[in-house]
Amino acid sequence: QVQLVESGGGLVQPGGSLRLSCAASGNIFRFTAMGWYRQAPGKQRELVADISTGGITNYADSVKGRFTISRDNAKNTVYLQMNNLKPEDTAVYYCHTARGGYWGQGTQVTVSS
Repeated sequence: QVQLVESGGGLVQPGGSLRLSCAASGNIFRFTAMGWYRQAPGKQRELVADISTGGITNYADSVKGRFTISRDNAKNTVYLQMNNLKPEDTAVYYCHTARGGYWGQGTQVTVSS
């Protein structure tokens, strides 16, 4: 059984920054790619960024240059550093394991003045 616990969401003004964390239990973390997804009200869940076991990253066009995904295998944790946030980044953010398809409970990010 794998559990993913996200943290770090909140309310931030446009142009601000947040860092999301996702801590994974179990032994799967170092053997799986990890991803961050988001879902805004009335929209489908979409991939924001992912990172392979070897550290290769991939980003949605909408966040390139603003968001950075990273992982710490010693801490079983994946991060999403979000800079220059925009109102359209408002969503619930979820982390996900490529292997096994596990999801966290999500953390709300709201960008508003």
